[in-house]
Amino acid sequence: MARQRPTVLVVDDDQATRQGLTVLLDSWGYQASEAENGKAALAACDKELPQAIVTDLMMPGMTGLEFIAALGERVQQVAVVFVTGQAAIDTAVQAIKLGAYDYLAKPLEPPRLRDVLEKALKQIALSRETGALRQRLESPLGSYGALIGKSPPMRKLYQQIGQIAATNAAVLVSGESGTGKELVAQTLHDLSPRRDGNYLALNCAAISPTLMESELFGHEKGAFTSAVDRHLGCFEQADGGTLFLDEITEMALEVQPKFLRVLEEGQIRRIGGNKNIQVSVRVVAATNRQPLAAVKDGKLRQDLFYRLNVFCLELPPLRERGEDIELLAGYFLESFAAKYQKTKLPWSSDFGAALRTHHWPGNVRELRNAMERLTVLTGGGSLTAADFKQFCLSTLVEEASELAPMSLAEAERIAIERALAATAGNKTQAAALLGITPKTLNAKLALYSQE
Repeated sequence: MARQRPTVLVVDDDQATRQGLTVLLDSWGYQASEAENGKAALAACDKELPQAIVTDLMMPGMTGLEFIAALGERVQQVAVVFVTGQAAIDTAVQAIKLGAYDYLAKPLEPPRLRDVLEKALKQIALSRETGALRQRLESPLGSYGALIGKSPPMRKLYQQIGQIAATNAAVLVSGESGTGKELVAQTLHDLSPRRDGNYLALNCAAISPTLMESELFGHEKGAFTSAVDRHLGCFEQADGGTLFLDEITEMALEVQPKFLRVLEEGQIRRIGGNKNIQVSVRVVAATNRQPLAAVKDGKLRQDLFYRLNVFCLELPPLRERGEDIELLAGYFLESFAAKYQKTKLPWSSDFGAALRTHHWPGNVRELRNAMERLTVLTGGGSLTAADFKQFCLSTLVEEASELAPMSLAEAERIAIERALAATAGNKTQAAALLGITPKTLNAKLALYSQE
């Protein structure tokens, strides 16, 4: 399906100027229409509001200033760019105060107009999207992007995200495992002017020190033994977009100064390459450690910490979001009921009490997994506190660890055995109970059979 062209209304009492601008805008990919004066432009906007308006300021009858004043609150929904002579600059500034995006002095420079229009349309689109998200905060879920919750800590987080999303500055997100750090990074990207660019996520803890540099900066063919082809690193792949680096404190110390240099200079050089490549990437980094403690422990360079910590977002643990727990539980139960083609499970008062009193060490991720297990394994009827206790993964692991002092691998093995027993040997249901994939469960069972 062809992408709809942005609509632009050209308003000018000079026919040659008006038609010339219309042809120019059409050549740039816009869908341009014309109006010969402010009154005609206002009538056109009453029928259908364009996405942008390019208008002369000094026109007979209704002036450009009177036209924008007549638009009223609608001016917030459209990118208005004025074209004016030097003598009318003061009036153009008044138009900006009324809600216009920018003004351009005559004689008009086409490259400048194109640049201003592109930026204006992005800003208007961002404002519309942010407004829509704010409206969703009034919904029962209080959602903001992919984030869900309406507790005071979450509302504070939403406000912070809304303030910093439009910037290009680095963001450091901290919080316990399972609190939704990547969802925050994705929301920052979706609300930013970079949302049409790539969003890439890389877990620093999952990449060996020897591969980290190649993953970030790329390499040329033949740069090392296994480099059979050129590889573009994450910075090049995310050029114009956002790069999310999870567990930043696990990045190899020898790579951190090179990473810092890219943040400061906006240039990378592939391994084995001989030229610098300019990149424009917004970096969002995350850690489940206290950032300053990581600096003190030598896990994160102090200069890198300060470069990343332009904006800092600290995610609240689920236990501090009391009113969100049942909200999230209901959302997950409904989602998994649809996924597994089941009826959404209601719950009794003691189940709600069990949700609220559980500590949730695994935060939202633990709650999500628990609701999926309940959806898959319970036979119907209202959920009770007994159901919660039976199908909570943490309960299984705790019971296994109480048998005797044992290694994590031994506790894991017992948890798997109990999950299989609880599901009468159904591996799919056992995997759901444990919060792992059937593939992972089969791999572990194969490993145990070899012992």
